[in-house]
Amino acid sequence: MSQHEKADRPGRLHAEHRMAGGIRVVTLRGEIDHDVQDVLSEALLVEGGAAPPRTVADLSGVTFMDSSGINIFVAAHQQASNANGWVRIAGAQRSVLRVLELVGVDTLIPCHPTTEQALAS
Repeated sequence: MSQHEKADRPGRLHAEHRMAGGIRVVTLRGEIDHDVQDVLSEALLVEGGAAPPRTVADLSGVTFMDSSGINIFVAAHQQASNANGWVRIAGAQRSVLRVLELVGVDTLIPCHPTTEQALAS
């Protein structure tokens, strides 16, 4: 399991990675805003195609997200699609889901109530 935190703001955004049946599950905790774009990019985007093209982003621990996270989710979706894979979002709290809905990300990236449902669909 790998973990990433922005050094100058520990706890601001924390990401953990694990594998579940060949699917990469990225569990995020904290707030997603402009200050942590690099942490989110590192957590979701794959360099060199080393990770599997199927990813579930568990946002159940994300308490706030502004529009700065949207571009990274769209880029992750495009990267996965280019590798014949997908990205799914799981467990987004209502305020975070609302941001995803406002900009239409929920029509591009399927959003599920739980990680288990995202893995099973």
